[in-house]
Amino acid sequence: MTTQTGAKAPKQRDEISLYIADLSSFTKALRSELAKVEGLPGHLEMMGVVARAAGKRNYQSLRAEAEASPLPEPDRRALMVFTKGRMRRWPKLRGVQALCLWPLWDRLPPRREMTEPEVNAAITEGHNFGDHALLRRSLVSAGLLWRTNDGAVYRRVEQRPPDAALALIRAVKAQA
Repeated sequence: MTTQTGAKAPKQRDEISLYIADLSSFTKALRSELAKVEGLPGHLEMMGVVARAAGKRNYQSLRAEAEASPLPEPDRRALMVFTKGRMRRWPKLRGVQALCLWPLWDRLPPRREMTEPEVNAAITEGHNFGDHALLRRSLVSAGLLWRTNDGAVYRRVEQRPPDAALALIRAVKAQA
């Protein structure tokens, strides 16, 4: 493609999101794939290595999958609850409430046991309306946060967020 002045315009790159549910498994698979390559892989070869480590056949299949199911735009009602990456109020609609919990879930450290004060601190970083207990209980009720019966130990429940939640998480991070 050339511009009116005759100069070549830079090629538009496709944005392809790669969700990694288990970083440890991914890095082991990546290391295994890199061991099969002789020397330092080139750009295209590296994209293939990463795609195979992520469980795809090759880079083309990763790209085709991403094009087949692009992330939707974030739910406008849910996004309006956030300002500068922080939840400013608790939404009235249950569906919007459930969606708004995902950016808070994303703030919690994966695969790590936490105390209630640690969970409260992470949740407090994600909102500014002063009710971390409501949010903590809602995360537990929604199955996004696990806790022992006595509430001494909490752990984020690892799962792939729905596409609408991924879009909201991305948009909230862009605000911050």
